[in-house]
Amino acid sequence: QVQLVESGGGLVQAGGSLRLSCAASGRTFSTYAMAWFRQARGKEREFVAALNWNGGTTYYADSVKGRFTASRDNAKNTVYLQMNSLKPEDTADYYCAAADQNNWRYRDPLGRGSYGYWGQGTQVTVSS
Repeated sequence: QVQLVESGGGLVQAGGSLRLSCAASGRTFSTYAMAWFRQARGKEREFVAALNWNGGTTYYADSVKGRFTASRDNAKNTVYLQMNSLKPEDTADYYCAAADQNNWRYRDPLGRGSYGYWGQGTQVTVSS
């Protein structure tokens, strides 16, 4: 089991930046692949970014490529999402997710169903 707690959300103007954090507790953090998803009001939860156990392999949604960067610090049991050049359409609740690395590498890293552990989310609002 792993517990995930997101932080760092808030209100920011378009063009601004935020850094989200996701702190993990429980089993060894480095045995998990991690991901960020987001869900805007009235929409499906969508993939944002994912990274393998050491951050050496990363995936990004086309809508955030070049603006968002996912990273992790296994010594701190934390994964980050640096969000730059934010747009109003980035407004959503952002969720951290985890998957056992050994299973994850055989599954779709962009798929919600590939992740068995989820945080409660942190809200990001980008004003125009």
